[in-house]
Amino acid sequence: MKRSDINQLINNSIVFFDSMNFKLPLWAYWNPEQWKENKDSCQEVFDNMLGWDLTDFGSGDFNKQGLILFTIRNGNPIRDQKKYAEKIMIVEENQETPMHFHWNKMEDIINRGGGNLMMELYSSDKEENFSQDDFQVKIDGVVKTLKAGETISLKPGESICLEQGIYHRFYGEPGKGKVLVGEVSSVNDDNTDNRFKSPVGRFPEIIEDEKPVHLLVSDYPNYV
Repeated sequence: MKRSDINQLINNSIVFFDSMNFKLPLWAYWNPEQWKENKDSCQEVFDNMLGWDLTDFGSGDFNKQGLILFTIRNGNPIRDQKKYAEKIMIVEENQETPMHFHWNKMEDIINRGGGNLMMELYSSDKEENFSQDDFQVKIDGVVKTLKAGETISLKPGESICLEQGIYHRFYGEPGKGKVLVGEVSSVNDDNTDNRFKSPVGRFPEIIEDEKPVHLLVSDYPNYV
């Protein structure tokens, strides 16, 4: 992806977060120079991969298959005692996050506002394939039985709890607008705990056609 496109996507995201009255940490708006000035006090941010994150999952078409998110808080079993994580995401209409599950992470996916979030769900078998059995999830604490591959709609204010091994893909419902999506979970590790049904790329290769306005989590080693 081009850095110019990434810069524009982050700027557009800031505008959307503000329109939804969702406030980010102050360092979300730092430029690379400010990161360098404050690096000695920000080790948790670097170690736990907090901040701006963006991927096209290797598709080359972010609008069709992609996700922009901001990790607000996250633990790191090696370095601290924090056992939880929180993200905020923006999902566009028909913009897919592809089918995957997590081996270790348990998470609540929350529609914080905007349009409707569509989620296609399967349980998995011992070989990590789709199970064709019915299975149960909890939507805001209420048990719901789903059929394999069933698609549900999360409206603003609704959330779903996804246990380990539950395959899910999601996208914004067409015609309803972009969705502000929250995630509250156990510790998040995007390097080792994502089991995509089909192989995808997680962190994009960046064409540096201009300087970064705000850093991605994948930028920290190179810029800070």
